[in-house]
Amino acid sequence: MSHAVNKSDTEWQAVLNKEQFRVLRQKGTEYPGTGEYNKHKEAGVYKCAGCAAPLYTSAHKFDSGCGWPAFFDTVPGAVDRHSDADGRRIEIVCHNCGGHLGHVFKGERYPTPTDERHCVNSVSLTFTEDKSIPADTIKSSRH
Repeated sequence: MSHAVNKSDTEWQAVLNKEQFRVLRQKGTEYPGTGEYNKHKEAGVYKCAGCAAPLYTSAHKFDSGCGWPAFFDTVPGAVDRHSDADGRRIEIVCHNCGGHLGHVFKGERYPTPTDERHCVNSVSLTFTEDKSIPADTIKSSRH
């Protein structure tokens, strides 16, 4: 698939740190509970660490207790879904640059409007504060 932002591995390595490159470009995963946005509660926009495209807002974020930032919805058109190589999970990537964000899970009985949990690596994200956006609107965790 072609993306608006296309770079070679060398070009990505010049703008991403080693951990960002491992996760965003090589489909890695950070350890649970270690990411800076896992427990983050500020109001604003979460953007792709690779290309700065807006992906999620704080109004989409909730505390799932899974160890990674969890969102129940995206900025419209910002995230693409693909079957993982193992066929068991659905990978989510930035629509703009194809950077690996994490995985989406459905039907886990979280109290969200979409019945989805986007499990996103913090290292795939940057954050821009915006007080006009509600923060963490869903206050309960998994049933």
